Amino acid sequence: MAGDMVVDQKGSFRDSVATISKEGKRNFINPKRPKGRLYNLRTYFSIFYLIVFFSLPFIKVNDEPLFMLNVLERKFIIFGMIFWPQDFFIFGIAMLTFVVFVILFTVVFGRIFCGWACPQTIFMEMVFRKIEYWLDGDAAKQKQLKSMPWNGEKIRKRVVKFLVFFLLSFIIANFFLAYLISMDKLIADIKDPAANIGTLVSLLIFTSIFFFVYWWFREQACIVVCPYGRLQGVLLDKNSIVVAYDYKRGEPREKFRKESEEDNNETHHVGDCIDCFACVRVCPTGIDIRNGTQMECVNCTACSDACDAIMEGVQKPKGLVRYASDNSISNGVQLKFTRRIKAYSIVLTLLLGLLTFLLFSRNDLDVRLMRTTGMTYTSLPDGRISNLYNLKLANKTHKDISIELKLENLPGEITQVGSSSLVVKKEDYSAIQFFVKLNRSDVKSWKTEIRVGLYTKGKKIKTVSARFIGPEIYN
Repeated sequence: MAGDMVVDQKGSFRDSVATISKEGKRNFINPKRPKGRLYNLRTYFSIFYLIVFFSLPFIKVNDEPLFMLNVLERKFIIFGMIFWPQDFFIFGIAMLTFVVFVILFTVVFGRIFCGWACPQTIFMEMVFRKIEYWLDGDAAKQKQLKSMPWNGEKIRKRVVKFLVFFLLSFIIANFFLAYLISMDKLIADIKDPAANIGTLVSLLIFTSIFFFVYWWFREQACIVVCPYGRLQGVLLDKNSIVVAYDYKRGEPREKFRKESEEDNNETHHVGDCIDCFACVRVCPTGIDIRNGTQMECVNCTACSDACDAIMEGVQKPKGLVRYASDNSISNGVQLKFTRRIKAYSIVLTLLLGLLTFLLFSRNDLDVRLMRTTGMTYTSLPDGRISNLYNLKLANKTHKDISIELKLENLPGEITQVGSSSLVVKKEDYSAIQFFVKLNRSDVKSWKTEIRVGLYTKGKKIKTVSARFIGPEIYN
């Protein structure tokens, strides 16, 4: 969409990145405090978002977290449903579905996720930035404080801000870690830090990362690090709805002046944009939205609120900067259900159907039966033949499961090695060995298929099969 960017009548155009100075050094952005209808809506959504973020680790289902992604133990709980490494293929389909959803969402609605729901934006703009406004004042006072010599006032404000930012980063790090190891384990580890150095080190690392991002790195996380911003240039087209400047209505720009009789006699056309730069002053990434859709734009709508306030002040219609597509601005064309959107929608529907099927058909008990390697068969004194088997089970539920084994297709006997009872603990693995003993007359070939049924409380829950090795039969 670079070709649709706007150049004003003075010939100015973006030829540099706002966050980099002419000397090539980091240029810190001090955006003006935004206000307006959309900013208020973002604030309400952020409050809801933060309530969910800070309360979710405390919610339990069957004494387990509602949501946990324990990478080290390879145990994932999503809305009370436990996933183990055996379910990796489901995760693969889920990730593919998510990627297609992101692509479709971006094609239609642009980068709205970044401005309204991305954790980086919410914590930066709705938490740390608000605290910064409270401690240091608005943009002008922040710049004044920055240029001020290191006197008592500046040292006091910097120390207070440092401590507040670090404390918030530490709190966020705790909750972030709780999503990985559970809140119960986190609290237990904190109570005894000497015995849980790994948890303490992880907390310090996460705290340092969050503090670095929100104290210094800031919008660079969106501009430099986040891969989603790079995707935007590939996925957006002229029908994508983004925060856009209505250049047909706004150009040519001219500084605002009150109408006079002489002005009324003028024949030249003047656009609604009064070139006040209000949209630039509130932008958290420092861009000029009038230059068109740019990689740094996170669709936060701060420029839209700022422009609406100016338009209201000069008694012109609002919406000079608004959610719109390039086609709707240039040609008055509303959003079309294009072939690309249809294709992505079909793929997404198929993936959602497959994912739903896999989730509902997933077994609560994962079973793997293998004959013990390195052994053939054993001839018993009573004339029967026995094979030794290994049975591995993974219980994905929140309760213990008692298992009974029965031969399904042949008469014979199953003798468990060790304890006679088989109980698979909740959310745990079990491995047992057992002998299968068959009459010699039932072994018709060197390899005979056997089927073993797994029962709990008299109800069969699964059947597994394996090969039974016997003496080779000669005709």
